[in-house]
Amino acid sequence: MAVLDIKFTSHDCGSCPIRHRAVCARCDSDELAMLEEIKYYRSFEAGQTVIWSGDHMDFLGSVVTGVATLSHTLEDGRTQMVGLLLPSDFVGRPGRELAAYDVTAITDITMCCFRRKPFEQMMDRTPHIAQRLLQMTLDELDAAREWMLILGRKTAREKIASLLAILGRRDASLGLGGPVGDEIVFDLPLTREAMADYLGLTLETVSRQVSALKKDGLIELEGKRRVRVPSYDALLAETGDDSDGGLMV
Repeated sequence: MAVLDIKFTSHDCGSCPIRHRAVCARCDSDELAMLEEIKYYRSFEAGQTVIWSGDHMDFLGSVVTGVATLSHTLEDGRTQMVGLLLPSDFVGRPGRELAAYDVTAITDITMCCFRRKPFEQMMDRTPHIAQRLLQMTLDELDAAREWMLILGRKTAREKIASLLAILGRRDASLGLGGPVGDEIVFDLPLTREAMADYLGLTLETVSRQVSALKKDGLIELEGKRRVRVPSYDALLAETGDDSDGGLMV
């Protein structure tokens, strides 16, 4: 598993790499034991569909390793990528049986899944899970609003810098990179074609802006996907956000 360099070799909650960010982050040992009874793990290969829009979902869960996309297809076949699912992101909605979007693995991924009905019942009995899920949902809403700004008002250079900063910031939040402001290194999960689709740019524009950021010393590329950011603060300055940040994490 290359993306974000997370290694997952144990199914023990205590050693889970997303433990401090996942839906179970606030659970005590008794609550984790309850989750243990209804959880299981699923793995998907890069390019494999996790769930189709409109399909019945009998599970909810968190991405443990890897990255997936959320996309929506119109009646005429046009498809728009509307979001990324990174490690610790939650898939599915309690109380909603049908999937709202296509979920596709763009790298090999591992998911920690919960049987939907027992999970919904546990939410009613376990405030820690309901509170954490509400917090994650509000964070997702903030991220969606921020992405509207990125797509609607930012220049091509600012869009590319924002996407790289988002991925780098998530890397740091999972404890995989140095403190924000220091050098960070991560694997870019998207091809340049996918970046163009996601950001509403042409492939040529994405390639040109990536090359410009590299020429200016803001990023270094190692191979096809490995990105080194010598200074996160310097990259952040290229996103067009104010000094308070404003980037989704």
